[in-house]
Amino acid sequence: MPQIIPIKDLKNTSEISEMCHRTDEPIYITKNGYGDMVIMSMENFERTMDRIKMYEDIERSEQQIQEGKVKEAKNSLSSMRKRYGL
Repeated sequence: MPQIIPIKDLKNTSEISEMCHRTDEPIYITKNGYGDMVIMSMENFERTMDRIKMYEDIERSEQQIQEGKVKEAKNSLSSMRKRYGL
């Protein structure tokens, strides 16, 4: 369940840091009763960014398939092996 805290609680930085590291979910910060910010641990942020990059790569690949920009896997692997000396 997501945690929601008011912005005034950000002065308790050690406690907020511990909260971020205890959960895999972001912590939502409110200001005057409205959503204002989201904070999370660095590890969670990096995992999230990696996941976004993977989704972007999949989306790009699907677009290339629709546009007919495809190669035979065997030829692609062969060319990669030559390029990288594998």
